Amino acid sequence: MFQYRLATSVQEAVELLAANGDEAKVLAGGQSLVPLINLGLAQPGLLVDINGIPGLDGIQTVNGSLAVGALVRHAVAEQSETIRQACPLLAEAIPLIGDRQVRNRGTMGGSIAHADPVAELPTVAVCLDAKMRVEGANGSRDVPASDFFVTYLTTAIEPAELLTAVWFPVSTPSTGVSFQELVRRKGDFAIVAAAAAIELAADGTCRKVNLALAGVAPTPIRATAAENMLRGQAPSPDLVRRAAAAAASADNVDPESDVMASADYRRAMAEVYARRALTEAVGRATPGR
Repeated sequence: MFQYRLATSVQEAVELLAANGDEAKVLAGGQSLVPLINLGLAQPGLLVDINGIPGLDGIQTVNGSLAVGALVRHAVAEQSETIRQACPLLAEAIPLIGDRQVRNRGTMGGSIAHADPVAELPTVAVCLDAKMRVEGANGSRDVPASDFFVTYLTTAIEPAELLTAVWFPVSTPSTGVSFQELVRRKGDFAIVAAAAAIELAADGTCRKVNLALAGVAPTPIRATAAENMLRGQAPSPDLVRRAAAAAASADNVDPESDVMASADYRRAMAEVYARRALTEAVGRATPGR
């Protein structure tokens, strides 16, 4: 049995979280928390419902960044022209989240805060160097994705803090993107996934390369070896193939075996899907000035 409180401000939510410590859980869309409660894997003493807090459901571009409020529903984000124009990789990943029912209730902040290592939004956040706006009793702080995801289902959010927004960099017109995931059926959790964003210079070389893998570690990871191989180079099919192989064989790639797939299979598929993501991103990129 748990208590329920509807917070009407960020300050009230933070105070409730601070007063109840680890006993308190934040309720937004409930698409991750409620199943955990039903399975007995989570037993909160207090649910702090943040759906009554105004101002957490906005989508806007500010100074070269796309700010997405924590309470933005996946279904709303999926239809957002602002997201489609400012961050096409995010727009491509959102329709892959769960099914329509999940996207109607699930929130952008909830998916990020849940930190499932194969979830689409954390993978995009890591790929694009997104920043998470976290509010606490001492004010707000912005945590980069590289520091935010700590390990499996664990983030840098303190017990008395609340995730209020996620900031993604706005893509340039010369950037091509791709999100690729291996699933048994549409809407399932991914076995592995790869997210890529490649910006081409006027001469066709890679000006900027971002590649993230999911399903091969306790959190989504950046494939820095592959990025370094491609940066400043013309992305030929052979170079892309070698970069994908480097991504899958990097030291931070350490998949585990489970009922879905063996570790060896995950590593092999990580290379395949990294290659697919890089190839499609290159094909979609337009050389810029």
